Amino acid sequence: MPTPPDTTLGATLDAATKAALRAHIASVIMARVDQDEARRAEALRDYLSVTQAAADSSAADTLSLMVPPLMPSLYRRWIGMFAARLFETATPEQLAVLCDGSQENGAALALAFVMFLESERMEKQMSEDLCAFGQAGPGQTGVDERMADLAAGYLRGRVAELAKKQGKKDN
Repeated sequence: MPTPPDTTLGATLDAATKAALRAHIASVIMARVDQDEARRAEALRDYLSVTQAAADSSAADTLSLMVPPLMPSLYRRWIGMFAARLFETATPEQLAVLCDGSQENGAALALAFVMFLESERMEKQMSEDLCAFGQAGPGQTGVDERMADLAAGYLRGRVAELAKKQGKKDN
């Protein structure tokens, strides 16, 4: 029995084009999240300030230093999930524009990735992944578990703050 046709919007792209677009998406987003510690803290501080998740710049500084770096494997996993969702929802023309290599569209990809991470589905997925990441394996001291708990707590707090802000907008 033949397999049914792929009905997702990205289905009209050939395998090589899809692979190239996925590689571009992963490269652009990894370049933004896989940074040295100072750049990572600065990006978090800016993000916390812009989204008003922190009460003031001092709180943003403190929080940015408290959020632990995540393993690149988690970023790659989440970026892969993001790319899969993007291929399900965007047309080939939209994908071509987003992946044209311009700074503006790189920023648009990064913003779309952040919005994807803030979805209810990804909140749950990230919590599960962070818990799995935090499990102390053979020869580990459990430091990763404390860091994963801290990151999970931050993510839960961030989502709660966004929900609270959205509730105020709706009233």
